[in-house]
Amino acid sequence: MLKWVFAFIGYFTFRFPGGAILGYFIGSIIQQFFGRGSKSYFQTQVKTSQPADFQINLLSLAATVIKADGLVKSEELQFVRNFFITNYGAQNASSIFETFNAQIKKEAQNILNLSQVFVSQTQYETRLQVLHFLFGVANADGSISQLELNKIDQIAAALRIRFSDFESIKAMFVKSSNNAYKILEITISATDADVKKAYRSMAKKYHPDKLQTKDPAMVKGAKEKFQEVQKAYEIIQKEREH
Repeated sequence: MLKWVFAFIGYFTFRFPGGAILGYFIGSIIQQFFGRGSKSYFQTQVKTSQPADFQINLLSLAATVIKADGLVKSEELQFVRNFFITNYGAQNASSIFETFNAQIKKEAQNILNLSQVFVSQTQYETRLQVLHFLFGVANADGSISQLELNKIDQIAAALRIRFSDFESIKAMFVKSSNNAYKILEITISATDADVKKAYRSMAKKYHPDKLQTKDPAMVKGAKEKFQEVQKAYEIIQKEREH
C-alpha cells in the first residue's frame, strides 16, 4: 500500500506520469526495508537519525538527471537504488529515501541550491565523484540522451567542475573516437612523454587517497575512475607499440 501512496505523491510532485514511477520506486524501498508495509513502520515509530544533506542532495541530483528527458527508466531507478543500498546499507538507504521524499514535497529542487552543499562542504575531488555518479545514473539504461547530457552539464557548472575534467569523465561513458586521449585530457598528437606525464597527473588527481572523505560511495567512484585512467593509458601504450 505504501508504495502506491508514494506513487500518487510522486505524480503530483513531478507533474508528469514518470513521477508516479519514481514515487512508486521510493515507496517500494521504504516498504521493503521497514518490513511488512507501512502499518508496522508507523506503529513501531522507529527513530532513525536524519541522513546528511550530502546524501539527500546526491539523491536529489540523481532524480534531476533521471527526469531530464521526461522518461523515468526502471534501469536508472534500479541503479540509484542499488547504489545507495550498496554504499550506505539497507537501513540508512531507507532513511535517506524517506527524508528525500518528505523534502521534495515541500520545496522545488534547484540545481544551484543542491550543488551548494558540495561546493561549500567538499573538496574538488569529491565533486568529481558526484559527477561520475550522475553519468552512471544516466548511462544505466545503456545510453545517455542529449537532454540528460545537457542536465549533467548544468550540474557540473553548478559544482564548479572544470571543462577538461567534465570532458574526461564524459569520455568514460560516452564512447567516441580517441576516448583514451580524452580521458587523459590530451590530444592524439601528444608525445610519449606527454602521455606519461598526463597519466601521472590524472592518476594522482583521481587516486582514492586524494579524497577528503570516507564516504563509501565517493571512494568507490574514485576507484572506478582511477581504473578508467589506467585503462586509457594502457590502450594508448598498446596503440603506440604497433
